[in-house]
Amino acid sequence: MASRQVFRSLVGKLVPAASSRNEAGGVAYERTPKQALAQYVATGCLNATYYASADDQLEKVLGLASKVDSEFLAKLAVFARESAGMKDSPALLCAVLSTRSPEHLAKAFPRVVDNGRMLRNFVQIVRSGAVGRKSLGTVPKRLVREWLAGEDGTALFRASVGSQPSLADVIKMVHPKPVDEARQALYGYLIGKKVDPNVLPETVRQFEAWKAAGAKETRQVPDVPFEMLTALELGRDEWVAIARKATWQMTRMNLNTFARHGVFEVDGMAGLVASRLADPKEVRKARVFPYQLLAAYSAANEGVPAIVRNALQDAMELAISNVPAVKGKVFVCPDVSGSMSSPVTGHRKGATTAVRCIDVAALVAAAIVRANPKAEVIPFEQEVVPVELNPRDSVMTNAKKLASIGGGGTNCSAALEALNRRKAKGELVVFVSDNESWADPGTGRGTALMAEWGRFRSRNTGARLACIDLQPSATTQAAESDDVLNVGGFSDQVFDLLSAFASGRLAADHWVGRVEEVVL
Repeated sequence: MASRQVFRSLVGKLVPAASSRNEAGGVAYERTPKQALAQYVATGCLNATYYASADDQLEKVLGLASKVDSEFLAKLAVFARESAGMKDSPALLCAVLSTRSPEHLAKAFPRVVDNGRMLRNFVQIVRSGAVGRKSLGTVPKRLVREWLAGEDGTALFRASVGSQPSLADVIKMVHPKPVDEARQALYGYLIGKKVDPNVLPETVRQFEAWKAAGAKETRQVPDVPFEMLTALELGRDEWVAIARKATWQMTRMNLNTFARHGVFEVDGMAGLVASRLADPKEVRKARVFPYQLLAAYSAANEGVPAIVRNALQDAMELAISNVPAVKGKVFVCPDVSGSMSSPVTGHRKGATTAVRCIDVAALVAAAIVRANPKAEVIPFEQEVVPVELNPRDSVMTNAKKLASIGGGGTNCSAALEALNRRKAKGELVVFVSDNESWADPGTGRGTALMAEWGRFRSRNTGARLACIDLQPSATTQAAESDDVLNVGGFSDQVFDLLSAFASGRLAADHWVGRVEEVVL
């Protein structure tokens, strides 16, 4: 008689056969080219990660891009910039389009290249030769000229911060035709030529006057990016003036700098900064990643007043406002294994983020608990790691608590196995991981996660599984289906998709379907 152990009946629908291996060597499911490219673009910052180098990621993106049509590339570039908040990857897709489809590049370019940094990113990528060309070419040059012409003088001057290439380099490359004397003078000024200062924008004249006088001799700090001002020694009054005019993102990134230079010692400044940070319009306009707020909150030292730190918590509540409140029981399973200690945006020489994958996973879990007080958090590594969270605590507090546990190998099936062992009932299970599971028990066919999901689903008809992947990869632990969503990224678009999925509002192919909905 055949072995009952080997040939035991599976509970629920047949587990899909695994089709690949992940970077850690575990069995996995290979994503389709569109799914994989979306994952790389939404999570890949083209920096080295725990499992892949920056060059490996670039090669993978270019290889996947060659397997999809130009219209999808253009839509994905727009989605990655407008919804996922990415910088380098959408610029890279536009660079690829410059060699494949100038028509689609022309549609995507104005929406992807929405500031000076994105313009310089695009030009830098093209000139690197990574996409098969080193010159901009006719259509890209025209698009860059149109971008330059579309910015008013003050905005163009503000966009001149940055290098490699600088805005001056870009102007020299494309030779824009000035429409009047003022624009001709500004282009000349930006590339270092002597021009009539009387026809330059007022902001430029103020900046030059401030430089000539010396920071200590004038209190009229020009309204320019603060990076332009730090070449001269600045006193407290100058830093107060900078803080008063700072953008939302500049404020978030320089709280300790403001404290160090005495800004918060001035009456009213702590309240002004706090009001800006907690302003709903400013938070939405800044397109801040929730993890960036966690980073700012964690990094704020004792010199940053409590009212300002509390404003960061208020901003967090705004940033996660579209986390779904799900009818029924929710289980959220953050990966707290050793690989999750790597920087979420990868290693970047001189600028590696202090935020780890585990911090983001913990933040997502804490946010879901905040929206669903009865949700149960089941952290896992090789085994489930017990933890108790108070849903009344702030998202910041619970995220820090979760991020302090873990280490060891990765067994994504551990959390579902624990739920099945106690015959748990629920409507939504959310995994937050880097998807590099390797310590799972063998199943002989598919991944252990899918085997456990089949058992859970047979007991909970209508339940859904959402897998949020924080790192660029071409594989997943859960095969995409009507009841399984794979999505990647760090922005609130993840919560938006999760909400739509939980309520059954996603179109076919889930995440890729949402990208396909982009109208060019």
